[in-house]
Amino acid sequence: MQQGTFYYAVIFTSLRTAGDNGYNDMSKQMVDLAKEQPGFIGVESAREDVGITVSYWETMEDIQQWRLHSEHTIARKQGKKIWYTEFKVRICQVVREYEFSTQKKDMQ
Repeated sequence: MQQGTFYYAVIFTSLRTAGDNGYNDMSKQMVDLAKEQPGFIGVESAREDVGITVSYWETMEDIQQWRLHSEHTIARKQGKKIWYTEFKVRICQVVREYEFSTQKKDMQ
């Protein structure tokens, strides 16, 4: 994102049930589908004991449209029924970002 441009982060933290039960396939499908949605910027995910997925969006309206997407609605319902013992969603506005990388040569 350009300096001074605000965007939004949806932070999804979760505790899983035992076993895969189709979770990994659905997770990949949802990431692929999200990438096609208007306003989608990117996604980062990690899982140890607690799973953390952060997706980035241009506007709150884009987040709402993703939440209402029919396939995402089905996945959310399956999550409550099959994959998660608990989860929490936080939506934040990103007002600043910076980074460090030994891999990039043109740092500002």
